[in-house]
Amino acid sequence: MNYSFFIAKKVAAEGEQSFARVIIRIAVIAIALSISVMICATALVSGFKREISSKIFGFWGHIHITNASVYENLLEESYVDMNQDFYPSLDTIDRVAFIEKRNILGREVKSTRFTNGGVRHIQVYAFKGGIIKAKDEIEGIFLKGVGQDFDWQFLSQYLVAGRPINTKDSTASNEILISRTTANRLKVGVGDGFRVHFVQNGEQLKRSFKICGIYKTGLEEYDRQFALVDIRKIQQLLGWTENQVAGFEVFLDDINDLKPLSEDIYYNHIPNELYAETIRQKFPGIFNWLDLQNINEVVILSLMVIVAIINMITALMILIFERTNMIGVMKSMGARNWGIRRIFLYYAAYIILNGLFWGNLLGIGLCLLQKYFKFIRLDEENYYLSYAPIHFNLWSILLLNIGTLVITLLFLVIPSYLVSRISPVKAIRFD
Repeated sequence: MNYSFFIAKKVAAEGEQSFARVIIRIAVIAIALSISVMICATALVSGFKREISSKIFGFWGHIHITNASVYENLLEESYVDMNQDFYPSLDTIDRVAFIEKRNILGREVKSTRFTNGGVRHIQVYAFKGGIIKAKDEIEGIFLKGVGQDFDWQFLSQYLVAGRPINTKDSTASNEILISRTTANRLKVGVGDGFRVHFVQNGEQLKRSFKICGIYKTGLEEYDRQFALVDIRKIQQLLGWTENQVAGFEVFLDDINDLKPLSEDIYYNHIPNELYAETIRQKFPGIFNWLDLQNINEVVILSLMVIVAIINMITALMILIFERTNMIGVMKSMGARNWGIRRIFLYYAAYIILNGLFWGNLLGIGLCLLQKYFKFIRLDEENYYLSYAPIHFNLWSILLLNIGTLVITLLFLVIPSYLVSRISPVKAIRFD
């Protein structure tokens, strides 16, 4: 039988009655608070990135297919022919193997990456900038034209009034879907009408629209700039035919497939005159901002691990000093230093596991309360969300627990060296 483990259990049982029990409880509380803060921080950062990304991808799609000559400008008034071999059959792409060529030490090596899903949906779009005039109020706006293939699944959940645009009729609809921000600034509501002024080929054009619905995504940067109309209205303004559109928006099943599927579409599915680009490439600023949240997460996790380590080192040293007489007796009976050190490391592991247990209960409990009751509110204008989002990842929680246990124990190996510095004669006389 492992005598170190056996004695550690006895020491742990007696520790509840010893003078060090206060230190032990403080160590347990420190571990519990550290792991609970780490769980909450990870869940919040993951939820925040997930919600913001889903809003951006929901509004723009994951991949844009446009004219290769204007791919850097999303709002460029350049068209492509809607009659393409990949449209609308591109949404039949399922899980695929993407072959990546890499150069390693002068040799070309091929590796296969499998995607988690495929293309969920593809739809056409077009843009036209204009100026809205309503009730003596003026507002600049970009009209995004959508067709019968438009997927309303995303925007429907953000409708705060009215309904989506009716694009099913044989004639172009005069309906428009504006944001809550635009509606408030123009002082209009569902059912109201206004005119939008455009400039095309040096001429000023006017078109009348009727508000059919109002949406609010919380992405203030986009809400205040964009409104949705029937794509046929945009085509008429630009002098395009019904087969001419600005490009195609592609939606994927899994965001993790963004890069491989974008490259697969570009190299294998679209003609040379078209270009496929991810929204991450088109709007790098907001995604770089989201990536910065990873730094905050790492800082928080590092600080909490340091707190746990410092508290456990303090607790371990006190436990060793408290058991000086026991260490002396064991050494006089022939016990090796490493065997005695293991007793205290087992004891420390028991304290850490106890703290992890209560910390998980606290951290997961707080996250569940926030997830279902949303008691932590945010300024939506600055954070794009009205509440702090929570997203659980069981693997992350498991790794946090294992990492905290392993890293803390590794750091405790050094202070446990104090055992070897204790002389058996002086230790026995110490009592």
